[in-house]
Amino acid sequence: MAQVQDEFLRVGSPSEIEALLERLIQPGGASLLLDKPDSTPMPVVVMEQAAPQSLLLDITAVREIMGELKRGVGFRLLGQVQGKMIRTPALKSRQVETAGGRVQCHCEYPHYLEELQRRESFRARLRLGMEVGAIVRGAEGETAVQGDLKDLSQQGCQLELPASAAALLAEAVLVEVELCFPNDTRFTVQAVPRHTVADSDRQTLRVGFQFEKCTAEQERKLWFFVREIERESSRYGDDADVGRLPSMLFQSQSAGASAPVGRRNLQAYPTPMARRLARVAGYLDAQLLELQQGDEIDSVQLSRHADMLLQLAEEDIEALLFATRCLGQEPLLVRHGLGVAVHVLALANSGSVPRDVRKALAASAMVHDLGKGLLPPGLLAAESLGPEARARLREHVMLLKQRLGSCQWLAAGVVSAVVGGINERLDGSGYPAGATSEGLPELARMSAVVDVVDAMRRDRSDRPAWRIDAVYRHLLKSPGQFDPRWVKRYVQRFGLRPVGSLVRFSGGALAWVQRLDQQGKPFQVQLTEHVAPPGDALGEVLRGDVTSRLGEMVEEVPVST
Repeated sequence: MAQVQDEFLRVGSPSEIEALLERLIQPGGASLLLDKPDSTPMPVVVMEQAAPQSLLLDITAVREIMGELKRGVGFRLLGQVQGKMIRTPALKSRQVETAGGRVQCHCEYPHYLEELQRRESFRARLRLGMEVGAIVRGAEGETAVQGDLKDLSQQGCQLELPASAAALLAEAVLVEVELCFPNDTRFTVQAVPRHTVADSDRQTLRVGFQFEKCTAEQERKLWFFVREIERESSRYGDDADVGRLPSMLFQSQSAGASAPVGRRNLQAYPTPMARRLARVAGYLDAQLLELQQGDEIDSVQLSRHADMLLQLAEEDIEALLFATRCLGQEPLLVRHGLGVAVHVLALANSGSVPRDVRKALAASAMVHDLGKGLLPPGLLAAESLGPEARARLREHVMLLKQRLGSCQWLAAGVVSAVVGGINERLDGSGYPAGATSEGLPELARMSAVVDVVDAMRRDRSDRPAWRIDAVYRHLLKSPGQFDPRWVKRYVQRFGLRPVGSLVRFSGGALAWVQRLDQQGKPFQVQLTEHVAPPGDALGEVLRGDVTSRLGEMVEEVPVST
């Protein structure tokens, strides 16, 4: 690999600037370099910062530069933070004074910092909402698998690939990796897979690749991509550098462009609505990983995808209800969150509930269980839980609420009712607060019913999925825990054979219920031969008088989802 130079990357986030300067406030933490020829770094002490107005320096050890600072000679501050060199832009003194034998300098506050990055080691991570696809080809050059770029450096990259890529990687010594940016920029390089981490729940592989035989031109492009990813990343999050122009690499092409490359692009979904819902599921999946890496809920992305879910519900709520049963590739926490969110939207009357409240309902329901992803891995898989494990499980509510701080657009009352109240029970047996009926608002009562129905209709480590009639009986027999009014409303809204039920008919046929008529009877079903989540192998769609062709509905068949 050709020799490359180190470069400085700009840090523009106010909170990052403040945090880096804080690390310099210690003896020996900083040096001062005068802005003149042949100057050498001199020891100073950064005493305090008043962001974003000024810095206070102690220059007693180099008092001989007082005159130059008073005359307006500029200077930079230098320091080391976590092994990386940090420097300010050129600053100027505002006041130099002597007090108690110490010489102090009040100077300008830096509006950005520069961080020295070694090209070979610096790794640019893609933030939530930044999507770069990747195609991995085997030795023969055929298209083998599509995935998503997670980070990039001069020396290699990390991709997320479907679990099916394991066979290719086991055989491959050298592969071809093609990176596909949103603006249709393509870059191809040879690489060797070096390490692989499997995630069985998400059915993915995290694979680290080392680039091989890079030309000087490829190295130049790689460094450009690394810098552009870092530049685009600075525009995301709570401390986003909103003044920075977006990278052209991440400007998507207009409608009519080819389908985006990515891990989910090749997954088969049985309906167009399911394919659209899969994008929201992809966001939740990525958000779950971000939480596990220590980040907060991304306010902008949550708002964007809550709007998307609301739009889908307004377009065709029955198609969306069926789509929630079609996401077999996603983690359970993602499937459950979307199932609850869509059913809450269907149950909340759009004519009487303002749109901003419906959006907050959708967003809160989507993420309400993601805190479970922050618990010890074995806890959710346990077939039985003792008192200590149950107490630990209940921590997921607070763990999530601590990560929602940046979502200021979310109505606090909705978050409290849905995220905080969805696990409460009328008799005080729920958690986290053990609230009783007097302290539970209507949204919490409604959400609790929706949450339990969706959870009981899915497999769990300690039991298989329940039939819907058994779920209804459980709720109706538990008026001390679940509000009977909302149980009744749920049954009336979704019926005895809800959309998304797999039903066996008296003629022997199996079919998925996709639409109901005004009497709650199936109006549209799709035939299948498999007791499995809906896939691309579904059969004929029947509409109208379904029972005249298939016979009466005999039973619902629970499906592992």
